Amino acid sequence: MAASNALVRALNLAAKSSQFNYSKARAAARQDPNVDWAKTKAHNEDFNPEVDGCESFVMNDGSIAEWAAAKQQYVAR
Repeated sequence: MAASNALVRALNLAAKSSQFNYSKARAAARQDPNVDWAKTKAHNEDFNPEVDGCESFVMNDGSIAEWAAAKQQYVAR
């Protein structure tokens, strides 16, 4: 869970920008070596930015940095 907490903090800082979007979230997550990209891709298989807002990111330890659309921020799960 520590891995997702660190990414959540970084993503939520970026989310405060008025120009934040899903591609900026993905770029920020790409800098984190703890993201499991194969599992992230499978988790977001039906991702639609117009509906979902931002992707969630699955970490190597199995935790998830998940986009909470109602809060407009990421949460660690």
